[in-house]
Parts: sequence; structure tokens; C-alpha cells
Amino acid sequence: MLDNYAIADNFSLISKLMDIQGDNSFKAKSFSSAAFTVEKLPMQLQVTPPEEISKIKGIGDSIGKAIQEMLSTGKFGALETYLQKTPPGILEMLKIKGLGPKKIATIWKELEAETLGELLYACNENRLTLLKGFGAKTQDAVKQSIEFYFSNQGRYLYAQAEALALSLEKELQQLLAPATVSLTGQFRRNDNIIDEIELVAALPTPALLEKLGQVPVLSQLTALEDSLLGQHEQHIKIRIYPATAENFGKTLFNTTASPSFLERFNAIYDVNNAPANTAETEIFSLAGMDYIEPCLRSNGAAIDLAIKKQLPALITHKDIKGIIHSHSTWSDGEHTLQQMALKAKEQGFEYLVISDHSRSAFYANGLSIERIQAQHAEIDELNKQLAPFRIFKSIEADILNDGSLDYPDEILATFDLVIASVHSNLKMSEEKAMARLLKAIENPYTTILGHMTGRLLLSRNGYPVNHQQIIDACAANNVVIEINAHPRRLDIDWEWIPYALEKNVLLSIDPDAHSTDGFHDIYYGTLAARKGGLTAAHNLSSFSAAELEAFISRKKK
Repeated sequence: MLDNYAIADNFSLISKLMDIQGDNSFKAKSFSSAAFTVEKLPMQLQVTPPEEISKIKGIGDSIGKAIQEMLSTGKFGALETYLQKTPPGILEMLKIKGLGPKKIATIWKELEAETLGELLYACNENRLTLLKGFGAKTQDAVKQSIEFYFSNQGRYLYAQAEALALSLEKELQQLLAPATVSLTGQFRRNDNIIDEIELVAALPTPALLEKLGQVPVLSQLTALEDSLLGQHEQHIKIRIYPATAENFGKTLFNTTASPSFLERFNAIYDVNNAPANTAETEIFSLAGMDYIEPCLRSNGAAIDLAIKKQLPALITHKDIKGIIHSHSTWSDGEHTLQQMALKAKEQGFEYLVISDHSRSAFYANGLSIERIQAQHAEIDELNKQLAPFRIFKSIEADILNDGSLDYPDEILATFDLVIASVHSNLKMSEEKAMARLLKAIENPYTTILGHMTGRLLLSRNGYPVNHQQIIDACAANNVVIEINAHPRRLDIDWEWIPYALEKNVLLSIDPDAHSTDGFHDIYYGTLAARKGGLTAAHNLSSFSAAELEAFISRKKK
């Protein structure tokens, strides 16, 4: 049975398709409004009595009948009609940033382009600028978005591939027993983006081919020089490296490491010289160094530390003491402040930093000054009820175009912490982006710089910034840099963590949670942070409630 989000998605899509087709604009708007209403409902329509659905404010009889159709059949006939008369390539255009229904309609009807390939070709021939409403900047942006979209097809976020990778490893361990099987490659290194799921199996190629033929979810298995490459039914590539029991450890080592790590390591100790039956962990001791975790094998930076026996004790998700950066129904969150706090307390966290959106984020129900005062009153009351658990007063303040924050100083001063983030006008030159960010960092009320580049992995490049200059500015102004733990952000990128540590800048693994389920994203943020060598001591969200309170007090002074 469809949940509210799926129903809202159906209404949103039919509204867009009607606009593209140029049909009944009034009805298209009603479907768009219904999508918004359904998505924000506090209860699931699945469990709402059918006779009550039409009575919900913003729904009515017509929309109510459509909802009941979806709930009873799992389908939406009107939407299916529009899907049948809309070319697949037109639907794909909806995934391209900067192309809304009106622009897509113009492209389809006037340019007669029905696929992204045709549209990209038209951009390369400078034909998009000939259409009304399109200029050179729009054409360039569309071209870049399409190229970015194409370059990321078949690629997955770590969080998207995780369940499949772990289940496939378990399935193959059972199927190929007693042969040893292990995940390797990008997944074992905890890379942000996964191009293929890689495994090592202690069986020769012929035996592997025979056994894997019994796995119905795998297809197109091809024997290559050093591996078997296939396709999972979920469209992700699967690569399996054959090994023997004697060389399993060496194969696992070689396939886990990135090329740059291997090159650096082999200059010190040639792995091929390791004796038969050498376990992977023993390879490091043979090379005269401490064991290097797989997550640190994306480059050779950890090798010198391993030789000197100075590898850091990497942070784990169990080191996180509190939830920093979260949203409630006061702005665009799914759950109330009380629900967020109770769930955080139930999960063993010491505190919740509630940081709803500021007033400029009108699209996210950002807080007016009057509503801030009301929220703070609720926080005070909840803190009395939930002690020793603590809710800290925070805000995710928009960094405005000129770099100023979204409230006057006297309002900013009422918060325990201020997370400063860019949410609007993301298309900036590096010069403009840097001026904007640096001014926000220099604001004495800024505690944390949120999602530094605004990137969305596999969807949107971040705005161009000079990472080194920003980190230097945060060091000079005692500003914490967020590691936004949402799997689509993971921003600041882990590769810049070592420089931040060198400059003694605190980082903070924050889930940017818009629901209680979002707390789990801390796990993915921690995986990314480990790749950069982060320790609990340098992570703000690993501070206890008392330590965070002392940090806030020092910052305010």
C-alpha cells in the first residue's frame, strides 16, 4: 500500500506532466497543492478511514477519490494516462536541475527535442538560446547539469549500496562455503560513491562461474583477466576477484587499496613477496608498520603515520554524544520538538541541538522572531521535564547574499549555537562564494559553518570555494566546520579533514536530521570522517553535554 510520500509524488508528477502537456492549469495547480498537503499530513492516509479522507483540509472530494484509488489499487489511472503520452526522455528532463515543466514544454514543442541526448546536442549547437526564456547562462547551466547527470549514471551513494553489498556478501559466504568471501574495494574503503560492489572469493574462476550461476540476481557474468564482472538485478555492477586459500590475504589487500596507496606501500614493501597464507593484517607487520584500517587506504597519507606508530584512534559512531543540527515541525521537520528530543534521549544521546530554519527560508517555514521566542519557551519547559537530557537552542541561519546572517545581533545572541549555511543563490563564482562565506565565518555569532559547499552527491556540484582559505578563516575565528552526515551531502569532504586537524579546527558530525530516522545518518558521517583521520577529541558532537555547555560559554565570551 502506498504511503503519503508516494501519493504526494504521484500528485506532484501529474501536475508537472499536465503543465508540460499544456493541459488544464487549474487542475494542475490543484494536484500540486494536494501533493504539498499530503506530504505534510501528520498521519498516514493508509490508516485513515476512507470516509474521512475527503474531509481533510486541502483535499476535498476529487482529490479524495484519487487517493482512495491509489490506496486500493496501488495505481493512479490519470497519471498513467499522462505517462503513456509523454516520451520517456521528457520525463528524464525533470531530473535536470534548472528545467521546470514550462521550460521542458518549450524544449519539446519548439526545439522538438525528446531526449537528454538531443537536448545536449542542441546546447552544443547553441540552439537553446534561440528559445524564448532561455539565455546563454541558462543554456550553459542546462548543458553542465546534463553532463553531470550522464557522468553519474550507474553510480550509487554508499548508503544506497550498503544493504545490497552486505546481503550479497552474506549470501556468497553461505553459497561458497567453506571458501572465504569478503567485500573489498570502494565499499570496504567506505568511499562516498560506489561504482561497483567488489568481493574476493577463495575459489578459482571455473568453480566461481559454476557456483555463481546459481545466483538468480546476477547476470551477464564475464571472466576478465583478474576478475569476474556481472550485473545485479538492481543494476549495480558486481566484480568478484578469484583467489586461493594461500593468497587470499594478499588479494584482499591489493583489491582493497586504491592505486595510489598501493604504489606508496609497495615502494616500502612488495606485497608479492609475502609468504603464502599470510593474513592481510600480517602484511602490515611484515612492512614494519601498524595495521592501517581499510578506510584510510584511499591515499598513502596514513603510511608514514603507520611506520611511526602514530596512527590516530579513529572516531566511531558510538563516540557521538549528542545530535547537533536537527529540524522539527517548527520549520520543515517531520516530528515535533518533543518527539525529536524523546527519541534522542531514548537512543542514549545526552542532548539535542535543535536548529530549525531561519526566516529567509520561507519555503521551509523559517522562524520569525516571534516564533523563535515561542520555541525557546517550549525548549525551557521540555528541559525541565527531560533533565538531565538537554535541548540546546540553535538556528540554521541563512547566509544572505552579502554574507550577513538572517537575524539582527540581539536575536542571534539568544541562541546557544548558530549554524550558518547557504541555501539560496547557489550559482556563484568562487569570488562571490568566498566573500559570502568568509563574512559569515567572521560574524562573532557563527558557531558552526554548515554544509560548506552546498553539494548534493550525484545530483549537484557544490559552489566553488577555496577550502584552505575557509579552513584558515575558521581557525582564526574559532568556528567549527560541519561534516554534514546526510549521505547526499557528506560536506565538508573527508579529503580536507587532515588540513582542518592540522589547523586545530574542530569538526562536527551532524545529521541535519529532519525526522527521528535522520539520526541514523550520523553513522554515514562517521564513516566519511574516519577516512579523513578524525578522532573523537576533535569532533564537537562527541562532547558531553557539560563539555558542550563549557564550549558554548567560552565561545560567547
